[in-house]
Amino acid sequence: MTATETTDDYILAHITPEDDYLHRLWRATHTQLLYPRMASGHLQGCLLTMLTRLIAPGCVLEIGTFSGYSALCMAKAMAPGGVVHTFEVNDEQEEFTRPWLEGSPYPARVEMHIGDVLELLPAMDLTFDMAFIDGNKRQYCDYYELVMSRLRPGGYILADNTLWDGHVADPAYDHDAQTQGIRRFNDRVAEDGRVEKVILPLRDGLTLIRRIP
Repeated sequence: MTATETTDDYILAHITPEDDYLHRLWRATHTQLLYPRMASGHLQGCLLTMLTRLIAPGCVLEIGTFSGYSALCMAKAMAPGGVVHTFEVNDEQEEFTRPWLEGSPYPARVEMHIGDVLELLPAMDLTFDMAFIDGNKRQYCDYYELVMSRLRPGGYILADNTLWDGHVADPAYDHDAQTQGIRRFNDRVAEDGRVEKVILPLRDGLTLIRRIP
């Protein structure tokens, strides 16, 4: 066991335990889906739950549903009447994910939309208090501007994978399209005077962004 694995195990042993439903979803994600690492997992899920409790949003936007783990971590922390609108572009994902969302302890708090959020959301009358971006890395800048147009003043954006396994700082990945997309996003956010921001070196990098009122 490496030093990093030891530290990770230590962290997981000293945070709020994963509830049974999320644990079963995590196991199903790893046994039934390709690329299970795309799911947020327990550590990031705990952070999403805690941030949702702190922000107390009434309406949340998620871009990139995958297995539904992150959506449920946010939904569990929302007050009754709150909704996570989660968008998944891959229609083949719906067969796995929708039953897990609808069979959760809080099905009324999650609404799953199948299709490209860049095409669907502009036609919807929705304003958000919080957004979680975890979609196509090439389109992060497009997602960002879409979210900012619908985000309440004082609202928050959480963007996943913003360190991209360290590739953002590695010249060897200068021609990788996904790395380029994340770099463009990080530069765009850094230069945006409408927001305050911080990058957390959690898992693959998580950027917290607050729209200044």
